[in-house]
Amino acid sequence: MSDIAKIPCTVLTGFLGAGKTTLVRHLVENARGKRLAILLNEFGDLGFDGSFLEGCGIAGCTQEDIVELPNGCLCCTVADDFVPALEKLLDRDAPPDHILIETSGLALPKPLVNAFNWPAIRSRVTVDGVVAVVDGPAVAAGQFADDPEKLAAQRAQDGAVEHDNPLEEVFEDQLLCADVIVLNKIDAMDEAARTRVKAEIREHLPRAVEIVETAHGRVDPGVLIGLGMAAESDLASRPSHHETADDHDHDDFESFDFRVGTVASPEAIVARVAEAARTQGVLRIKGFVPVEGKPMRCVVQGVGERVSHAYDRPWRPGEARDGVLVVIGLHGFDREAVARALGSV
Repeated sequence: MSDIAKIPCTVLTGFLGAGKTTLVRHLVENARGKRLAILLNEFGDLGFDGSFLEGCGIAGCTQEDIVELPNGCLCCTVADDFVPALEKLLDRDAPPDHILIETSGLALPKPLVNAFNWPAIRSRVTVDGVVAVVDGPAVAAGQFADDPEKLAAQRAQDGAVEHDNPLEEVFEDQLLCADVIVLNKIDAMDEAARTRVKAEIREHLPRAVEIVETAHGRVDPGVLIGLGMAAESDLASRPSHHETADDHDHDDFESFDFRVGTVASPEAIVARVAEAARTQGVLRIKGFVPVEGKPMRCVVQGVGERVSHAYDRPWRPGEARDGVLVVIGLHGFDREAVARALGSV
């Protein structure tokens, strides 16, 4: 089957909290008559982002259009999860015109792109393009890069010190595989920071890749969809620290779900999340909580020192108004300290 007959897929990659789900919502809201389906992968059990999308109220976006694969990483579960999920979308009576694949923030895109060469699906789908979403303020704050001077001092004191930064390697692998890079959250950066971050991103790139600056994931869909890259046939130009999923060790990271009761105000939970986010090793906190006297869910997300909140949808009739926050961090982060900060001990 020619590439013209294949259903195109866009792989959206990007580290925790970069804004992938917000970008997906924007693309669906601006589909311009194109039938889009979403294959969504998360690290953790909650499946929060799928709930966030299902509640978006976008015409033409139904529960059937969203396939969730929580508590895993597509790059590591190709045979068991990814291929069957993709086939589920392809086998519908009215298959989608285009499939958006939002990977976990800890996933490596290259093994997933390579999976499009599997016999079961290679004649039916193609990777239209790989889009890497970058959290501009996080890069500006040095979240993914080591301090060279500090590392040199450590090595001078102890020759056994090895350089092993799983955050930087995952981040760089996501950039190396990209056809387009979306530099997100530029509204929280000044011009100097934006220039510095773009220069840092380009240092990682082995080839020319367009960098699109935006805030809140507002990118013209025509810039990201319809690229025709057939990335699965172009793996050689996409180097990686982890050429196969077997090289990718998720033991570096862990996640926990915390139950949170009704809060007095959004500001109250924001303060608690901000305190929890300061715990050493915590990478992201995201979830929803009930607010006293409010009929809608309050969505809260914390990345580093930045915590945001917004109401996404009304609580459904009969739905338990339980608050849940997913905390993702480096292996061994102080879970009890996070629980104390969130008030869920």
